[in-house]
Amino acid sequence: MPTRHFVLSLGLLLFGVLAQAQQKFTLSGTISEANSNETLIGVTIAFPEINTGVTTNEYGFYSITLPQGEYNVVVSYLGFQDIRQTINLNANTKRDFSLLEEAEELEEVVVTDDVERLDIRKPQMSVNTMAVQTIKQIPVVLGEADVIKSLLLLPGVTNAGEASSGFNVRGGATDQNLILLDEATVFNSSHLFGFFSVFNPDAIKDVKLFKGGIPARYGGRVSSVLEIFQKEGNSKDFKVNGGIGAVASRLLLEGPIQQDRTAFLVGGRASYAHLFLPLFDVDNKAYFYDLNAKINHKINDRNNIFLSGYFGRDLFSISDRFVNTYGNAVGNFRWNHLFSDRLFSNLSLIYSDYYYGLELDFVGFEWDSGIQNFNLKYDLKHYINDKLQLNYGLNNTYYVFNPGKIKPNSPDSGILEEQLTKKYANENAIYIDIEHQVSENLSLEYGLRASQFNRFGQDEFYVYENNNPVLFDPFALVYREAEPIDTLSPGRSGTLKKFFNLEPRVSASYNFNGKSSVKASYTRLAQYLHLLSNTSSPTPLDVWTPSGPFVKPQLLDQYAVGYFRNIKGGDYSFETEGFYKDIANRIDYIDGANLIANNAIERVILNGQARAYGVELLLRKNEGRLKGWLAYTWSKSEQRTPGRDLRALGIDTGRSDLETGINLGEWYSTPYDKRHDLSIYGSYDLNEKWSFNTNFIFQTGQPSNYPVGQFEFEGLTVPYYGLRNKERLPDYHRLDVSAILTPKRNQRKKVQSEWVFSIYNLYSRKNAASINFRENEDTGRNEAIRTSIFGIIPAVTYNFRF
Repeated sequence: MPTRHFVLSLGLLLFGVLAQAQQKFTLSGTISEANSNETLIGVTIAFPEINTGVTTNEYGFYSITLPQGEYNVVVSYLGFQDIRQTINLNANTKRDFSLLEEAEELEEVVVTDDVERLDIRKPQMSVNTMAVQTIKQIPVVLGEADVIKSLLLLPGVTNAGEASSGFNVRGGATDQNLILLDEATVFNSSHLFGFFSVFNPDAIKDVKLFKGGIPARYGGRVSSVLEIFQKEGNSKDFKVNGGIGAVASRLLLEGPIQQDRTAFLVGGRASYAHLFLPLFDVDNKAYFYDLNAKINHKINDRNNIFLSGYFGRDLFSISDRFVNTYGNAVGNFRWNHLFSDRLFSNLSLIYSDYYYGLELDFVGFEWDSGIQNFNLKYDLKHYINDKLQLNYGLNNTYYVFNPGKIKPNSPDSGILEEQLTKKYANENAIYIDIEHQVSENLSLEYGLRASQFNRFGQDEFYVYENNNPVLFDPFALVYREAEPIDTLSPGRSGTLKKFFNLEPRVSASYNFNGKSSVKASYTRLAQYLHLLSNTSSPTPLDVWTPSGPFVKPQLLDQYAVGYFRNIKGGDYSFETEGFYKDIANRIDYIDGANLIANNAIERVILNGQARAYGVELLLRKNEGRLKGWLAYTWSKSEQRTPGRDLRALGIDTGRSDLETGINLGEWYSTPYDKRHDLSIYGSYDLNEKWSFNTNFIFQTGQPSNYPVGQFEFEGLTVPYYGLRNKERLPDYHRLDVSAILTPKRNQRKKVQSEWVFSIYNLYSRKNAASINFRENEDTGRNEAIRTSIFGIIPAVTYNFRF
């Protein structure tokens, strides 16, 4: 009898739950711009009466499940007119929204959202999103809008100085940043060795930088994720926009192939300063060009396909005797499919290639190297209800590493053709990420990524005595390269080494009255690729290598906590975060390491560790004629490689087992350690015609090495150096300004334009890129010589759109 009552009670309970579930329905759809059908990322769909809402994903899709009833819904997006409607939700409903621009202006602000605004409630932290219009307004060198240079104004983001490649995030190295363009990996983000970035701002739709609290769908790098999406193209009208600058010009075309269903986008940039060099009797060349392309097609309401690509090349030559060519090529085919109004999927097939070529005519050889990958990924987003969302998926990436091929470039060359041993690897991962609103005040995001890395066999693999490729000389106290005792030829079918890592992620946010919140996060990441570089700023000659028998994957544990507050209804916002990063297996180089054309790189590197910690502050003004922010970071970035315990490794050298390690095993500042970093950016709209922008940057000088003494050897004065990175370059600072003139718009004219006048380094600060030491020929005394890249640089750019 009790059993019967229990079954009856359970049945009534289940019936009640199902009955309640039947009273909930899903509202879903896509939000786009009315004039172009361009889908919009991060649009807010709010239900004010019940204090809930949702935002669109990377493809403009949204879904929310609510109890049956009548609701007032507000669809809002900065630069567009709000949509306010009453929806009677008594069945699953698909509702697409098309937003109209607030004003017909040239500025791209009409196609950007308020993505830079602080979201108090979301658990996601350590994330900065920058609007394309902001990027175009920030004054930069030579007047060319630049994504990477703009990111340097954010807290926790620096680089190695002017005309340097890449960027550093929270004390991490440049190779620890995952850079994605339409989901494809970009291995080198710079043109002309760092003067420009590879991203054409006219073709960009969304820019987001994850510095911590990285969701489980991302992996493979331990410092940050920079995610950039290109525009999809206008499927209503043909549009053209571009610009003519002092050293480069750009042009972007977009329009419909089939009205409201199929659209294309093609954009190109090229520099032309080298064309004027012959006027000054200079034979050298330095230029770049790139191409962005995209096609999207709407098959039906549940299926969309996209084909996008990027191709870019740089060329630098000195009288045709030294020719350097490098660049990226990426492509991505994507298929968006809606299984139901709650389940959205994206399937991507991605190709990425980074190429580096060098020709030295005076030596008589050509050099080619690079890295390729083929990536298949499948991501799903499941909207369980208005409080719970699931993101899950898998991906598989196959790598081909070409460390270099040398061949003669003429019949009389004395160089013999040689291919350094290619390396092959495969990385696969599965993940699940959960967005969970536990209560009105508490929100969580937690997930797990499981990654596996297989280092495949290769044509030649060196074997060393005691399995130790790096020897330590206890008498000279130096490390030396071990000589191989055998060479194996396992072929590609074998496996040299396998790695498996679990990477948990968790973030939490507790909201106080909708005005402020505290957030905390923990992130674990694994990185299986390493960039071999002994310079403070990467160069195209640097080579990527995979983890394997002698090189372990880098493993990160990052902790962050912060306080966030909206002031005066969001007119102002304040953010502060503290972080601590601990990285295991960060590679280090023995003194005198040769990284170029080295077929056995394991003989010059050791596995060490790194750490970084600091505090970031960001104060924004979001409304009014005057907008901008103040960002300050205090941080410390260090690395250490202590001596190995050879006996623990099972190695008996027959001598002392004590090693000095690198830098005597002590912590030393990394080349990208910037103790103080202050950035101020301001934008002032004087009237409809004129707006003014300025930014000021101050950074502690980057670590360097100065000689601590000298000795005489066979008549030569030879300097010697102390411990690594004990000295610093002088502090770096500069002020940039710009003015934007938008002529009064004439509705009869199709062409709309603007002029951008900029001055980089207004007070012509001679910031030191390096300091070299030499003996003065007249006095015989040593002297320091400062090398600077830029002084004051004025520039004018003309932008147009029709």
